[in-house]
Amino acid sequence: MSDPTAPATPARLPPCPICGRPGEAAFRPFCSKRCSDVDLGRWFSESYRVPDQSEGGQNFDENDPRRVDPDDEVG
Repeated sequence: MSDPTAPATPARLPPCPICGRPGEAAFRPFCSKRCSDVDLGRWFSESYRVPDQSEGGQNFDENDPRRVDPDDEVG
């Protein structure tokens, strides 16, 4: 068994998904604020996308009359 009075060693964090350096607990899963901001920028610029799982694999059609515009007033 391990010694309960021994100081706990920090768990090894996976590498930063942006640059590959060791991750830092303060910026988990990234290694720095910079890499965290790079990732956020990729989401904002829509570099990352979730695959469309709509029926029949049809693409989204902005001109579809069934489309609901969140800016339209309802009622």
